[in-house]
Formats: sequence, C-alpha cells, structure tokens
Amino acid sequence: MTKQNNNPFILALKARNLTVEIHRHSAYQIVFSNDTPFNSTINGILYERIHGFLIKPHVSHFCVAEKGTLNVLNIEPYSNIGLELAGRFNENQDYAVFDSPQETNAFFQTPKDSLDVHKIVDTLLSKLPSIAYDERVTKIVEYIKANYFEQNITPQTFADIVFLSPSRLASLFKEQTGSSLSKYLLWTRLRQAIYITLSDKDRSLTDIAYDTGFYDLPQFNKYMYEMFGMPPKALKHNSDLIEIY
Repeated sequence: MTKQNNNPFILALKARNLTVEIHRHSAYQIVFSNDTPFNSTINGILYERIHGFLIKPHVSHFCVAEKGTLNVLNIEPYSNIGLELAGRFNENQDYAVFDSPQETNAFFQTPKDSLDVHKIVDTLLSKLPSIAYDERVTKIVEYIKANYFEQNITPQTFADIVFLSPSRLASLFKEQTGSSLSKYLLWTRLRQAIYITLSDKDRSLTDIAYDTGFYDLPQFNKYMYEMFGMPPKALKHNSDLIEIY
C-alpha cells in the first residue's frame, strides 16, 4: 500500500479585476476574496459586498470583481473531497454566502488570522479519512499523469496495466477516490490544458486540445464549459488576469 498525498480533483485559480458572465458548471466552487469585497448573483439573487461563497454544481451564478483578487477553487463533485463538501449543505441549500473573511474562515475552520487558499485546501484535505491506496490504484494514477495526452486510452487500457477486469478496476478506483476513472482522466487533461492556456499564450487552443488528449477543439470547448463555466477562448482572452495555483 502507498499513501497518496496530493489531491488531483481541485483546480485553484487566482483572478484579478475580473467580471465573469452568468454560467453554471458541474464542479463545486469556492470563491473568496482576501482583500476587496465583490458582488455576485447566485440563482438570480444579488449579493453585494460579500467576501466569498460556496456553491453546489449546476447553480447559476456570476461575479463582478472590478477591484481586488478572487480566489477560485473548482472541485470534482464525486471525488472524496467533493463528497465531503456535499455534507456541509442542508437538504434544500444550494449555496453558502460569506459576508466577511471571518465568516469564510469559520465555515472552513481555517485559522482566523489570515484567509489563504492553501490553508483552505489543507483544511479540506484534513477532513478526509486517511486512506492507504491500493497499489493498483496508485499505478493507474501514475499512468494517467504520464500519459493523459494519449487519445486512445480506454477502460481496457487501465485494466491491462493492473491485470483486473475493467469493471473490477472501476469499482476499486471509485471506492478509494470517490470518482470514476473517466472523470479522473478528464480532470487531469483539463487541469493541464488550463495550465498551458494560461502560461503559454502563443499556443493555439487547437494545439492545446490535441496536446492534452482531446480529439479536437470542440470537444475541449464542451468539457471546459461543462466543468468550469467558461470556454477556453474566454480563459485565453483573460489570461493576463488569471493565474493557476
């Protein structure tokens, strides 16, 4: 058994002076400011001069942050960390709004002296049960990290690596991570594609799509919008305002 320390299901971004159009996506999202309050409309309700929010997947929202910095964490909903966040909502609650940094810290149980994205992530991860990952799961994780750009990866590809049937491996992977293999592969590709988009501004989106395992730009567009509520073009257009942690 080996211990998996990092969590691949979190995408953390930092955006400056950014206005985002109304959208929805399939990730849990944590947004907070540790300098200037901002306005956000969530499910059609305007919240002014807030310092943060946590929303469930598929909740419509947009933000206006004309000054200051927003920290944005997108979390795959069926990962273990996503399932932990699900337990923080009441039955009919779709989101939580924080009016001050102190409220944000109180909700996530982070130190009161500062509001920091790394501390929030560390605190979230500390709430998860300690799992000694099956060596076969770890082997698949390492394979995906090294080969995510290959377009011909199938469930049988993974099964052949660890000598399990596709169904048995799928069950084992989901049992230990909370997520399916296909979602893990997709998030790995999207995280890398977003990193390249923000860090290599001369690369075309078509090249980035091919180089990170997508069949073409339309497929990249589709998954990017579904997961994070914006197409790659919007990300590239605002690349001077957005950084990836």
